[in-house]
Amino acid sequence: MKKSANMSSLLSALLAISCLIVVGCNKKTPDATAVASASAVVNAPTAATPAPKASQEPAEETPEQQEMAKKKALMDYAKMEDQYINDSKAQWARDAKASSTFGEKDGSGPSSSNLATNAKGPVDGKDWTNNNQDIGFDWLELSYEKPVAATEVRVVFEGGDGVEAISKIELQSTDGKWNTVWEGISDQKRDNRGSRTWYVRSFEKTNYKAKAVKVTLANNLERGYKVIDAVQLVGE
Repeated sequence: MKKSANMSSLLSALLAISCLIVVGCNKKTPDATAVASASAVVNAPTAATPAPKASQEPAEETPEQQEMAKKKALMDYAKMEDQYINDSKAQWARDAKASSTFGEKDGSGPSSSNLATNAKGPVDGKDWTNNNQDIGFDWLELSYEKPVAATEVRVVFEGGDGVEAISKIELQSTDGKWNTVWEGISDQKRDNRGSRTWYVRSFEKTNYKAKAVKVTLANNLERGYKVIDAVQLVGE
């Protein structure tokens, strides 16, 4: 009887061990493919950040392109000059006088090609040339037929000689009083697009009628002789 009980206990123990073995065998193991994929993601090398592209230098213009650019600049200059010359609100001086004239210190006197009166009338290639390269101040004074409420003065320099020397612009009212409309150091440069450089100075419309213009040049601001072809007074 005791022997049967022992046998029964042994069988129960063996059965329990068998169940544990079966349950252990039935546990799912991690999918090998998934493990491999995760490992690959973790261990994958970081993609290199692409290096910035080197800035490309502009391509050098061909001779044809350079020639076309020159022609465009000439055309732009021609349009600008034509607009000034044919401005219905602009008038040319009827007379002119100056502080000095090139050659006047010589025994024979100044040549007619340098006189202040050459600056009257429209642009024509006839010029006034001063007599000082870098000493003191010179001025050119011009009178006009019709007094106007002025808004602009345009000084035409042959080539551009003297354009940086302008230091003051004055207008004379009909009562003879001179009024400064601009004074300072000019930021205008020689215009290399054409044969002339137009110095243009705009200002608020005057509350008086202007009949004359006086252009003052500080000779040491631009060394060399100053050469002016014509001067326009603009207004109505």
